[in-house]
Amino acid sequence: MTYLPGLLDTEAIRKDFPLLDRTVHDGKKIVYLDSAATSQKPRQVLDALNEYYERHNANVHRGVYTIAEEATALYEGARDKVAAFINAPSRDEVIFTKNASESLNLVANMLGWADEPYRVDHETEIVTTEMEHHSNIVPWQLLSQRTGAKLKWFGITDDGRLDLSNIDEIITEKTKIVSFTLVSNIMGTHNPVERIVRRAQEVGALVCVDASQAAPHMVLDVQALQADFVAFTGHKMVGPTGIGVLWGRQELLEDLPPFLGGGEMIETVSMHSSTYAPAPHKFEAGTPPIAQAVGLGAAVDYLSSIGMENIHRHEQAITAYAVKRLLEVPDLRIIGPATAEDRGATISFTLGDIHPHDVGQVLDEQGIAVRVGHHCARPVCLRYGIPATTRASFYLYSTPAEVDALVDGLEHVRNFFA
Repeated sequence: MTYLPGLLDTEAIRKDFPLLDRTVHDGKKIVYLDSAATSQKPRQVLDALNEYYERHNANVHRGVYTIAEEATALYEGARDKVAAFINAPSRDEVIFTKNASESLNLVANMLGWADEPYRVDHETEIVTTEMEHHSNIVPWQLLSQRTGAKLKWFGITDDGRLDLSNIDEIITEKTKIVSFTLVSNIMGTHNPVERIVRRAQEVGALVCVDASQAAPHMVLDVQALQADFVAFTGHKMVGPTGIGVLWGRQELLEDLPPFLGGGEMIETVSMHSSTYAPAPHKFEAGTPPIAQAVGLGAAVDYLSSIGMENIHRHEQAITAYAVKRLLEVPDLRIIGPATAEDRGATISFTLGDIHPHDVGQVLDEQGIAVRVGHHCARPVCLRYGIPATTRASFYLYSTPAEVDALVDGLEHVRNFFA
């Protein structure tokens, strides 16, 4: 058994995750290396979901009967937990959405409909980067097309870092919003937030950070980031699907218009006009994802009980070991940073001329689950002249033995296609 300093007690942790005991393909124990797409769920989260549906299932905020009040307390209690988890100054800055994509679309639409000084129009610029998930590209493209704003972006260096050499030309006095990922979902690159935020603040631009690949893996302090908006999703942080978060500065949420209209987000309604509830309810139209929020609250409890610093340290050790082992595989090319420093627990690679889809299928026959494709980050693949990659991603339950299984599996892939 490989010993690495900083590892969690994965033997104990893995007992919390029922799916990790599954076997596939005639009894092969599953090796789950796709946590960047979605994490597995511990029993504590599954139990919270079942408990909600079995004991407290009701709509929130409007009922005065017992279980409706219980459901409301659970839902709003989850907001309190998330606010503490990200060190938000106020619980009212935490908006529940269905995923990070909806959170980012919410920001884009708010700015498209806003009055000055926030309004994006044909005289303004929007800045993003070439390494973004499509969820942080397409909403800005749509906003640009609708308003006439100019869309600009930072490129990527050969080693998978953001090219900030022309930062003063990309972020200018015309820039209204700079939106970028904290950690790349395809390359694992950890981006230099402080430098980008400082330049945006110099020109008075707002900053939106996609923290989908950061919130599950490290301490996320929205006050330390000094961003204006932060988006992330529950299903990548041992929570259920169907729940995301947008954090925004209180004064912005008060000034910006809602994106969706309907029940709960209103204060008064007549046939002539409406007034809106204060944030966060202003941005949560209709019946919200109640059970999912309860599950996310349980996920926050679970991660907090282990400690985000401990999880981050574990993943750094696993990632460093994985980089070392993968570089031993003949013909393997890591796309992005080929070092363990300043990167997340995600590694994308190509294997000679073997198509990533073939790599993934042969690995699956051995019980090894990896992701293949462009990972909703096609501009990255275009930048490096490749059709797709194989991606292995790790989490708090990943072990050195699973890294070894991946490396052995890749040797089998090479022999299969020799």
